[in-house]
Amino acid sequence: MNLKELATKLGLSPTTVSRALNGYPEVNEATRERVVAAAKRHNYHPNTRAIRLATGRAMAVGHVIPIATRHEIVNPVFADFIAGAGECYSRNDYDMVLSVVPDEDEDATYRSLKSKGNVDGVIVHAPRMNDPRIPLLRDIGLPFVVHGRATGTAEPYCWLDVNNRRAFQRATEFLLDLGHTRIGLVNGLEFMDFAIRRRTGYVDALTARGIVPDPSCMASGEMTEIAGFRAAQAMLALPRPPTAILASSMISGMGVRRAIETAGLVLGRDVSVIIHDDDLSYMKNGEDVPIFTATRSSVREAGRLAAEMLLDVIAHPEAGPQQRLLEAELIIGQSTGPAPRT
Repeated sequence: MNLKELATKLGLSPTTVSRALNGYPEVNEATRERVVAAAKRHNYHPNTRAIRLATGRAMAVGHVIPIATRHEIVNPVFADFIAGAGECYSRNDYDMVLSVVPDEDEDATYRSLKSKGNVDGVIVHAPRMNDPRIPLLRDIGLPFVVHGRATGTAEPYCWLDVNNRRAFQRATEFLLDLGHTRIGLVNGLEFMDFAIRRRTGYVDALTARGIVPDPSCMASGEMTEIAGFRAAQAMLALPRPPTAILASSMISGMGVRRAIETAGLVLGRDVSVIIHDDDLSYMKNGEDVPIFTATRSSVREAGRLAAEMLLDVIAHPEAGPQQRLLEAELIIGQSTGPAPRT
């Protein structure tokens, strides 16, 4: 079925139907809902080329990924985010443009995407403090949504983030309530905003209970299995090793678990572990009973929500910046227990 045939069935002009399907504000909501419902019922999909010509839009969203030697985004967490975002794009007849570039070419890539009209907007990944990409994108006029937040950025901007500070504060408080006073932190790279917030939540919880954070029980680095293993191994070799460890991802948590078992200790009995981001499509945290206690936040859902936010920003550029803070859920698994007796 083409646009003209759909319009005839609805008793509307092809222009009205086209505008209703493409989010133009002058079409009232009742008409829009009627048109969208009819399009689904008759399995009508707009011609993308025609939409591009009629609206001047590229009907594509960009994701620029820097090949940083210290923080490549080549892990299941990023894959889940892209999968969630991709579901949203496909439902709305948008394509995804994924650009993997050297760090020094990142700014030029954003400028090129804008000047060539290849995308209608971008999602910004892995924000840092005072992230220079935010003022750049604002200056060149390319709509964007940040997955995360950039501490120190003065001007308001669109972002979607999980409450990292609160998640790690709550996880630390849970361990403190179990009697643990020596708690380690295996964090992500601490020039990244999310890692700074997680460390802040951890430190705040300890300080509130009168415990001075011990730098020897804190590590930051790539969220990989080997980095988690090495960090936990060093902590467990201390004269006063931690009886509990927070890990910033399931992957680094697996390394922490290997270090515990290598030391001849038992997970959940001798050393408790809490991980973050355990709701991954291809890396499940156990089946009926979770293996790890975790601060759960669906990355796939975050991808879907960020994509929806960006498409709304593209369709309504006159609206102000949108911001959404998600809360992580504390899931109790088999990796935590009371502090062992000394």
